[in-house]
Amino acid sequence: MRASRRLARFLRPYWHWVILAPLLMILEVSMDLMQPRLIQHVIDIGIAHHNLAYVWHTGAVMVVVALVGTVGGMGCSIFAVLAGQGYGADVRQALFDKVQSLSFGNLDQLETGPLITRLTNDVGQTQELVMIVLRIMVRAPLLMIGGLLMAVLTSAKLSLLFLLLMPLVLVLLWFIINNIFPIYSRVQARLDRVNVVLQENLAGVRVVKAFARAAHEIRRFGLANDELMAQNMKAVRLSAVTMPVMMLLINAGIGLALWIGGISVIAGGLHIGQVIAFVNYLMQSLMSLLMVSMLVIQVSRAEASAVRVLEVLDSEPQLVNRPDGVVPRTVRGRVAFEEVSFSYSRDEHDPVLKQVSFVAEAGETVALFGATGSGKSSLAHLIPRFYDVTEGRITLDGINVSDMREEALRAHVGIAMQEAVLFSGTIRENIRYSRPEATEEEVIAAAQLAQAHDFICRLPEGYDALVGQRGVNFSGGQKQRLAIARAVLAAPAVLILDDSTSAVDMQTEAKIHSALTRQHAGQTRLIIAQRISTVLNADKIIVLDDGAIVAEGTHAELLERSPIYREIYDSQMQNRVVAHGE
Repeated sequence: MRASRRLARFLRPYWHWVILAPLLMILEVSMDLMQPRLIQHVIDIGIAHHNLAYVWHTGAVMVVVALVGTVGGMGCSIFAVLAGQGYGADVRQALFDKVQSLSFGNLDQLETGPLITRLTNDVGQTQELVMIVLRIMVRAPLLMIGGLLMAVLTSAKLSLLFLLLMPLVLVLLWFIINNIFPIYSRVQARLDRVNVVLQENLAGVRVVKAFARAAHEIRRFGLANDELMAQNMKAVRLSAVTMPVMMLLINAGIGLALWIGGISVIAGGLHIGQVIAFVNYLMQSLMSLLMVSMLVIQVSRAEASAVRVLEVLDSEPQLVNRPDGVVPRTVRGRVAFEEVSFSYSRDEHDPVLKQVSFVAEAGETVALFGATGSGKSSLAHLIPRFYDVTEGRITLDGINVSDMREEALRAHVGIAMQEAVLFSGTIRENIRYSRPEATEEEVIAAAQLAQAHDFICRLPEGYDALVGQRGVNFSGGQKQRLAIARAVLAAPAVLILDDSTSAVDMQTEAKIHSALTRQHAGQTRLIIAQRISTVLNADKIIVLDDGAIVAEGTHAELLERSPIYREIYDSQMQNRVVAHGE
């Protein structure tokens, strides 16, 4: 329960509901405990003495008591739900806020599928526990203790049955607690796997269809689904055993009470009403233990979920945003890499980048060129500090990027990635995402620069056209142009185009770069590309191979002295000749 207790801090804003729910439950339990005693009086006084008036009077009291108890129970349920819903909403919000504060490295470790499970299913389990605790956790102990006390007052002799039954029930509860928590931990892990497979398939459904791999993916999902079902079945089997055993103990206790009580009635030691009242109190006490057994199962499941929720909430961002970080007033855009090495695993023996050093002067267009896996995108992601360097440093206008506040750094560094991510909403909202206060004229100007204005205007709704989830209603080239417009609208001092025109034809790509040069002459641009045509007019081309710089210069210079660059150039030019039938 340690993890669940730590999450209890989210109940503080709802303390009044948390207090009112148990108070109303106390009222309901008190009324429930009065009923058997009233039944005893009806039998032993009213019926035994043929006093119909007493029966009617006591019956009326029982109705009032039942109504008061009903009001208490309903009020408890309402306030428990209010507290639980508020708690769940706050935990989900805290988790989402935490995810937003985490660095790329943290998110790589936590993964998307498990995070979705924690934000939905795991939070739901802990929320359900709160609502159950405010009802059953209060009701069960009160009913058990109250029933026991009232049973002793009714018949001390019959109350000895508790000494026989209680140890058996407690042993059963101990068995449940020790066996069910590990099972539910495995259930949540299997649910993670199901969500991962599902998320991958929904995101990559076109790839699945393109390669006719639906049967393979069905088998993969089926395997994950079967593993989840198997773990759930283990939990269900344990729960299924618990209920009949508890009912067996309850019924055995009632049978013994009736047998011993019946003998005492015949012998004149007890009245019939006392026996009936005692049986009711015995049943209330033992049923409360049954509630506890059900609660234990829910607690075990919620505790496993609470541990997973806290794993996210306790995560420390790998990149620390210094509160005293530098906030430069103006940024010219000079970017310098000084002996930079980087590894995603922080393992110095497996670096993605190795001793990289170069300078992009303010206003220069620098192209990062190389084969797939050469480290181009990794290098670009270090400038806005998505990751921290393993060795060396990166400076912006002479300031180490790790010494700057993240907000200030990223306000001056814009990036358009190869995989253009769009959000549900309108085209205007997606372009304006980088600068919400931008005017309509500025949005249109950014779209024109990105060569997106024409295709937007051909849409019936224009800039008000809705973007489907992840931009499914647009082509790859259209999505990339919208992403470029979004990056350009922020007017950053440094603009990074991470292979962001790979799905755009060369003529449109040339227009985009020409417009950038013409309209943002003082902007520093880092262009990541695999096509020679993209980098021809760059002020400087940096050739990367296996994470290291192997050549640097202009296009003409590299053709003369870089065998790797010349080999790639000859290969691509030859392919163009073949493609155009020249």
